[in-house]
Parts: sequence; C-alpha cells; structure tokens
Amino acid sequence: MTLKQLVGLAVAATLVSSPAFAKTEIQWWHAMGGALGKKVDEIAADFNASQNEYEVKPVYKGTYAETMTSAIAAFRAKEQPAIVQVFEVGTATMMGAKKAVYPVYKLMKDAKEPFNPNNYLSAVTGYYTTNDGKMLSMPFNSSTPVLYYNKDMFRKAGITHPPKTWDDMGDVSRKLLKSGAKCGFTTTWQSWTQIENFGARNNVPMATENNGFGGLDTQFEFNSKPFVDHISQMAKWSKEGIYKYGGRQSEGMPLFYTQECAMSMGSSAGLAGIKENMKGIDVGVAQLPYDSHLVKEPQNTIIGGASLWVLRGHSKEEYKGVAKFFKYLSSPAVQADWHQFTGYLPITKKAYELTKQQGFYKKNPGAEVAVIQMTSKKPTANSKGIRFGNFLQTRDIINEELEAVWSGKESAKTALNNAVVRGDKQLRRFERTQQ
Repeated sequence: MTLKQLVGLAVAATLVSSPAFAKTEIQWWHAMGGALGKKVDEIAADFNASQNEYEVKPVYKGTYAETMTSAIAAFRAKEQPAIVQVFEVGTATMMGAKKAVYPVYKLMKDAKEPFNPNNYLSAVTGYYTTNDGKMLSMPFNSSTPVLYYNKDMFRKAGITHPPKTWDDMGDVSRKLLKSGAKCGFTTTWQSWTQIENFGARNNVPMATENNGFGGLDTQFEFNSKPFVDHISQMAKWSKEGIYKYGGRQSEGMPLFYTQECAMSMGSSAGLAGIKENMKGIDVGVAQLPYDSHLVKEPQNTIIGGASLWVLRGHSKEEYKGVAKFFKYLSSPAVQADWHQFTGYLPITKKAYELTKQQGFYKKNPGAEVAVIQMTSKKPTANSKGIRFGNFLQTRDIINEELEAVWSGKESAKTALNNAVVRGDKQLRRFERTQQ
C-alpha cells in the first residue's frame, strides 16, 4: 500500500470517528417586523454564539394574525415550527389546541432546565398560566396601556399634574380646550383600553367564569352598568370635543403626534414611537385613569403583546434546545436589554431590578410607569387577564358597536348589549370546536 493510500485511510478513519458538530436547528416563527425584527435576530444570534449545540432560526411571518394562521396551517401539514409567537388574544385558542401545544412548564421539567414561575412578574405570567399556576407559554413581548400627555400643552393650560381619575380627565380636558387645544384626549386600541382594561383597572368583571379562566361556558358581562356609564360619558365627551376617535388600532396616535389632542391612551411599547415622532416636545407618561366612583384605589392593568408557544411534533433534542433558549431569553441581561430597547415590560423581577440598577429609569422618565402600574397591586380575578375563544372576532364586534356610539347611531347601552349578544355567539362557536 502506498503512502498516499495510507494517508487517505487515516483521514477517512478520522472522519468516521469524529463527532458530528452540526447544530440542532430550531425554527422560531414571529411577528416582529422592522427594528423589532432586527432585535429578535440579534437575540437569536447571541444565543447561537453562546453555545455550539443548537441554532435558533427566527422567521418573520407577518402580522400576529398571519403568524398564528400560518402556524396552524403548518401544524396540519406537519411542517410546524418548534416555537411560534402568538398575541395575547390567541391564548384561549392555543390552550384549546392541546394536541398541538407542549406546555412550557412541562417542557422545562422534561428538559431538566431550572424553571421557577415565581421569578416572573405575576401580572404578566397570570395571562399565560392555568388556574393552578402552571405556565403554558413563555411571555416575550408584554405591554400595557398607559396615558401619554403633552406637558407643553399642559403648561399652557396651567395644568401641573396629569389626571388620575376619569372625572379628572373631563376637568383637565376642558381646561385644555379653553387654552386652545382642539381635543382633550384620544385613544388607541379602544377595546383593549376602554373595555378590557377599564374592567381590570376598576376591578369589574368583563365576563363570568373569572373572565374565561374558569371554563368554556363563559358569558360576557361588559354591558353592566359600570361599562355602560363609562361609554356613555365618552359619547358625551365626543360631542363636546373632549374625546376624539382616531381608529380601531393605533390610528389615534397621529392625533397626539400632531398635538391636536393633548393626551392619548396607548401601549407602553409606544414610547419609542412617540419620541421619534415628537422630537423637541415634552411628553409625560402617567398611569391609566380609573373610576373613583367604583374603586378607591385602582387595580393593575392587563397586558397586550404576545408570548412564545411550543408546538409538538419535534425531537427531544430540539425541545432541549428550546428549553435552553427560553432559559437564555429569560436571563436578566437579555430581558433588561429587550425591555430598554423596545419599551415592552421586563418579564422577570431580576430584569426589572437590573434595569433600575443600570439607571435606565432615571435617564428615561416615564419608562417605569407601566411596570409600576402592573406590579403595585396583586391581580384579582378581574385583573388577572382575559381568556376568551374567538376573541379576535369579538374585538372586531366591540369596535364596530363602539363606532356606532361615537357616530351617534346607537346609545352606549344598546351598543354594549349588541356586542355582548354577538360576542357570546363567538364564545359558543369556539366552545363547539372544543367538544
């Protein structure tokens, strides 16, 4: 045998005996576009570089609704990702898909990764846990509505403090109008802010069965007197010019950006957008107003945003990688960075503490308001969150009925009664899919 042949055999033997270093690939479908999408890519790249066993591959799939629909279709075709980002209104739907979902608490236990749900902010995790505290999905981008106000317009009107109650909202808005403002306040995501969070903030149930946490036979109750009185008041303010409707989702923010309205209720994650669109304007952040006729002290608000769900149909090795990635994702440094970059809430207590230690809140006034609003009160059955099947459709119904109120076509009572009847039909439709 020639020397060349011997060398060839030696190389071949080495290749056969050497371990394979190919990383186990984990697909993560998400709905984060633009700068948020780049940040998601950065988080995945940093995790991939931190170890040599697993590679998380983020894939942008469009809007929240499109991402969820794509994941459901992929599961049916047995081409599902290991991780999918689902917005909060899809929680009940994901819970109902028991054969498709691998609960996070079980995943972490099976993978033998350290996991303590008490390390997470309860106001955040409550939305994604069972009644006995088992976490079903991993919170990722959680926000809550806050009140933004134009300090320059407030100073012109001689107002020194932001409104705390809904009565204050009316009084402050009238002073602003007298000083030349075209409108007192607007709001984004009106179902989220004026129905869902109005109920939570004032400890009023939106539905039976602990707002859907207790079972599928839920009945909506957001046509009760507190909600009717609130929407009736907003309808009167709409006629006075105190309140101006801007649209169903974030379309109301330009009314605030252009200083037509002096206040706006919107996502805590919208602070970066406000800074970008209102350069040179002094903007304050305050907690969402509450109804002092209903409660002496307000409850916590509830979250928006999304969480990460794990889908079944993958190998044990992939799930070990998912568990390690979730551990990495929940680490104080990663969460603090995500919170500070995006304006979303930190999902863990340690990430919140680290952010404070780093002096972020002192340098960025208003950035801590949402966290304080969410954590200052222990959640009640009415402020833990909501869990309704087909709620995306019900939100559209609520929006449609509220628009009829703002246009003067329906009274608040009629509109909310209609929305409850129509919403209950969506609940029953979802209930049938679970039988």
